[in-house]
Amino acid sequence: MILTDIVLARRLERAEAQSNVDFVEARARTFPESGATWVDVAGAYAMFDGVSSPLTQTFGLGLFDVITDVELERLESFFQERRAPVCHEVSPLADPSLLPLLNSRQYQPIEFTSVMCREIGPDVGASGPSNARLRVRTIEEDEHDLWAETAARGWSESPELSDFMLTLSQISAQRKHTVAFMAELSGRPIATGAMSLTDRVALLAGASTIPEGRKQGAQLGLLDARLKYAADRGCDLAMMCAAPGSASQRNAERQGFQIAYTRIKWRKAA
Repeated sequence: MILTDIVLARRLERAEAQSNVDFVEARARTFPESGATWVDVAGAYAMFDGVSSPLTQTFGLGLFDVITDVELERLESFFQERRAPVCHEVSPLADPSLLPLLNSRQYQPIEFTSVMCREIGPDVGASGPSNARLRVRTIEEDEHDLWAETAARGWSESPELSDFMLTLSQISAQRKHTVAFMAELSGRPIATGAMSLTDRVALLAGASTIPEGRKQGAQLGLLDARLKYAADRGCDLAMMCAAPGSASQRNAERQGFQIAYTRIKWRKAA
């Protein structure tokens, strides 16, 4: 059993923050006109990835240093100068002085996220895919577009998200410290998964399966392959994030992940 404390919270929050920083930097390289950028204020990583991007917020606020009005004003200016909403995703292990400070500055809670983790070791993911026709592998350098298109097709049932997910996946496949995985059924790409490695923590994300490729064991195969890849490279911890009570959370719990804590996203009132 993993015991939740501030040391664990710092590892998990920094792993996700670094993964998102890598994404923001990849967007800045791919789309310089986007203005994508980030700053470090008292250990909190604040990133701008576009006004409507879910990555436009801070991670780690109050976990690495005590936050005062001075630091909050710097962070608020960072977002307001870019006409973006001011949002902070806050761990319950952040310094207790943070909550009254957020309340006094007219922040409101708007979202919960379950932060989950599990230990990994040399024997993890050793069984391989249960479907004999399924092959899981890391993608080649010339397959970023194929990976992104496959990931976006997993959202084809939601047309309003499909184009957004295509752009998101194209950038995600090219960020630093990230490994992209593909699942193929009889040689045909049907599912994707990604993983970022930071300080021996493997952050799992990018799970997507095309509608006609579901219920073939692809995501389980992708999970096993990523955990084994991470363990082989010295990682001792894997993490995932999901909406509380969601199918993603339940699936993760079935695979040995436990909830470390539930974060709250706070947004400053306009």
